[in-house]
Amino acid sequence: MGININPFTWWNGASWGTMLGLRGKKRVGEDSLGNVYYEGGKDTAGNPRRWVIYKGSNDASRVPPEWFSWLHHHIEGTPDESGPPQRSWEKPAVPNMTGTALAYRPPGALEAGGHRVRATGDYEAWNPDA
Repeated sequence: MGININPFTWWNGASWGTMLGLRGKKRVGEDSLGNVYYEGGKDTAGNPRRWVIYKGSNDASRVPPEWFSWLHHHIEGTPDESGPPQRSWEKPAVPNMTGTALAYRPPGALEAGGHRVRATGDYEAWNPDA
């Protein structure tokens, strides 16, 4: 089914038109999530154009921070050659989990059981007669 849907959709990977548009562009790297990055040509300001081809669904939150910096011209070279070394306390980037079973559910959310800690004594209900 993937080969039949690919020419017409953009939300679940690169379409054939995108892949044809990348002809002659330079593949500069791949991140830990499998996304592939390209560079080539110039935009109207004279900066090199940069692309990401997502592995899987097209979701901008799936671009790691170091590659986001490269895509938006915050750094010139690829993260492998010009990025700072990763610190021991840094956590790996994770995509946005909203709408999935792994989404954050605060205490009291219906999906988390619907019970929350009772209010302390600092809350006083509004009374129209007061």
